[in-house]
Formats: sequence, structure tokens, C-alpha cells
Amino acid sequence: MSGLPFLGQWPYVGRSAKRGTVRFSLKWCLHLIGGGFGFAGVVFVALRLSSYTEQLDLARFTLTTWAIIVLLALTYGVANIMLARSWWHLLTLLDVQARWRWTIKAYGQSQLAKYVPGNIFHLAGRQALGMAEGLPARPLAKSIAWELGLIAIAGLLFAVLAVPLVWSALSLSVASFLFVTFSVALYSLTRRSFCPQVAFALAWQVTFLGVSSIIFVGALAVIVPQSTVIPAFPALCGVYVIAWIAGLVTPGTPAGVGVRELVLLSLLGNQFAQADLLLAIVLGRVVTVVGDLLYFIVATFLKPRERSYE
Repeated sequence: MSGLPFLGQWPYVGRSAKRGTVRFSLKWCLHLIGGGFGFAGVVFVALRLSSYTEQLDLARFTLTTWAIIVLLALTYGVANIMLARSWWHLLTLLDVQARWRWTIKAYGQSQLAKYVPGNIFHLAGRQALGMAEGLPARPLAKSIAWELGLIAIAGLLFAVLAVPLVWSALSLSVASFLFVTFSVALYSLTRRSFCPQVAFALAWQVTFLGVSSIIFVGALAVIVPQSTVIPAFPALCGVYVIAWIAGLVTPGTPAGVGVRELVLLSLLGNQFAQADLLLAIVLGRVVTVVGDLLYFIVATFLKPRERSYE
């Protein structure tokens, strides 16, 4: 039996129309919860952007600088798809056959809720959106737990890149070689010990963190001379990911706000002038927030061509 036009196809359960109505109501409520978290994220993103722009000296930015900033934001928005792909692999691992196009949409719609104070509402929103589409609740929750655990492990890989900043005996070239070696070894070990889906999910997360760190270094290069950024490029990438993970695992901080900045200032305070570093951190935040917002907008208007699950 077909569902209501505005709710899509959803089968009634049993012979009772009342029971079917209950299922429709539940689906509507779950969509409302997921969408509500996303809308709250939009509100907090707007407030955050307003706060950030007040801290930026926009007069010092040239047209070329703005073009670079826009490119960085677009790149970050696209990079979010890597996290959606990682989540899709984890759903497949748990026998949840979600469609790839729906996964992109659900991940993007829920992602902005991470800016809501509490740092968990994007996860709750994604859970609600998945359940509204008929995906089983327990595997959905397990996929999110897998995701958080794997990305924490992925982040630890980047710590080796930052070691030369605190231990000069280890050169940047050796640290970079160790990073690549450990990454390949971890991928191989994960593939053999667990399954390819876990290895693929981990690889996409490592790639996302790598792209994110490059974007931060790009924002830093807009503020400070490139001659001071390029030689320390691997270490800067490592420091950014360490700060990113610190913000992720700290409860109650929306999108790691405050924690990430504190870690960056602590680890890079001796490398750059504090005023320039603070400006680069704020600019980096603007880039990531705008990137998340662009992904949210695209995901909102993306229409899956098929059912969300098999």
C-alpha cells in the first residue's frame, strides 16, 4: 500500500490502519527530529560566522585572497563526502544496505548539528534520519560508534608528523616516512584482521583528515609568509589533526570550538606571531564552517533516485 504523498513510500504493518498510522507518525517524528537538529545547526552556524567575521580584518584581504578562501571552503565541503563514504562502508559492514546517494544526503543534512552546544546532536540527527528511512536502529548506532573509534585511530597516525616540533632529533622527512609507513601498515592490518569494509572506512577517514589539515595550512599561508609555512608543512598538518581530534573527543564543545584553538595555540605559539596565528585559526574556522554549510545546502536539495535501503 502506498504511503502519503509527502512522506514517500512506507508500508503499513499488519491489518490495522491504526497501526499503519502509528508507523507513519513515527517516521514523521524522526524526520522532524533529524531536520530539527539540522535547522538548529544552521542557526548556530550563522551566529558563529557572525562572530568570526567580527574578528577578521577583512580590509587586508585582496581579491586573490578571497578566491583562495572560497576555493578552500569548496574543497572542505567536498571533502565531507569522504566521511559519508566511510560511514557507508561501516553500514555495509553491519549488513545495513543503505544506498550511497542517500548516505551523502543524510550525512550532509545532519552534519551542521555538530555546531549545536553538546557536540552530539549531529550523531543523534543522523540516527533519527536513518530510522525514519527504515534502517535498523541498533546497527545504525553501532556504525556511529565504529566511526568515532576509527577516526580517533586515524587521527593518532598524524601525531608522528608533529613530533619534530617537540623533538628536533626526528627530522620532518623521517616523520613523513614513518607516517606513510604506519598508515599503510594499519590499512593492511585492518584489512586482514577485520574485513575490507573497515579498512576502506579507515582509509577514507585518513584521507579526509589529510585534506582538512592541508586546508588549514592553506589558510595559514594566506596570513603568514609562505617561506615559514612550506618548510614545516608536514608538522603543521600533524598539529592540526591533533587539535581536530582533541575537539572531537571533548564532550560538550560544539565542533570542538575552543579546544581546537587552544591546542593549536599551545603547539604553534612559538612558531608564529600570536596575532597572525590567531587570525589564521579564525580564518580556518570560517573556511570549515562555510564548507560544512555548502555541503548541507547541496545535501538538502539532493534527491535520492532510489529507495534509501535494500
